[in-house]
Amino acid sequence: MGEISKQDIEILSLAKTNFKVNVQQLKKWNKQKPKDLDLRFHQAHQKEFASRDCLKCANCCKTTSPIFRQPDIRRMAKALRLKESQLVAQYLRQDEDGDYVLKTSPCFNLRSDNTCAVYDDRPLACREYPHTDRKHMYQIMDLTAQNTLICPAVASIVEKILHS
Repeated sequence: MGEISKQDIEILSLAKTNFKVNVQQLKKWNKQKPKDLDLRFHQAHQKEFASRDCLKCANCCKTTSPIFRQPDIRRMAKALRLKESQLVAQYLRQDEDGDYVLKTSPCFNLRSDNTCAVYDDRPLACREYPHTDRKHMYQIMDLTAQNTLICPAVASIVEKILHS
């Protein structure tokens, strides 16, 4: 599998070092709901992804699990030519919230070149990741904080917003 770059490792390391401080600020924004928060995130997102190739990293696919909703399971099972029950039994488990997540990491659909075997049929959570271009960003500050430890792009976006 394609390995995460030294630069991205450094970005994630900085995010880990700054995690507590970042969480405090993100929680503050969650409470304050700044009017320009979406704009700040969306602009930083566009700038970050104008030069970032996720296929060079794929750390999200290597280390975490999306939530698999029933439509995701149905779509993916069809793409893999499995029964839904087979997909669930083979690859998924229910977490403490009752959501279906991967049994193991990396994702079973991650290929050696960091592409996804079921890209067109991937779960909604994968389609929306890393969630830094959503509306009402203040609602997902906890998730954003956690994603700074997984996704170098999110770590970079948060760092730029906090220190600009």
